[in-house]
Amino acid sequence: MDILWNDRKRLLLFGLPWTFTKYTLTPEKIITDSGLLSTKEEEVRLYRIMDITLECSLMQRIFGLGTIVCDTVDKSSPKLYIQNIKKAKQVKELLSRTVEEERVKKRVSSREYMAVDEGCDHDEDDFI
Repeated sequence: MDILWNDRKRLLLFGLPWTFTKYTLTPEKIITDSGLLSTKEEEVRLYRIMDITLECSLMQRIFGLGTIVCDTVDKSSPKLYIQNIKKAKQVKELLSRTVEEERVKKRVSSREYMAVDEGCDHDEDDFI
């Protein structure tokens, strides 16, 4: 597995990586591993990410942290939070570039995920 970036979720106080949540970015997906005794691994395919937002509270800015919020079309993770990470702006840019590369590679456009508006005048047969 080719790893482009990985980091741990950090405590907001002092920005120390003393949590049991780890993030890993590969060319095809982003993986979140969390838990100590019982664990959970969650992955989202990059081409399913529709929007990426960077959020930095005052406390996060003081300790050089940020949170990346990804809106996805994934049923189990419609919003993916990559919380309290170092160099969040650079990671967001890397993630954004990698998402676009994967979408081009898979020939996926955001138009494929748009739902047909129920209030429009077209019949469903018009779209087939």
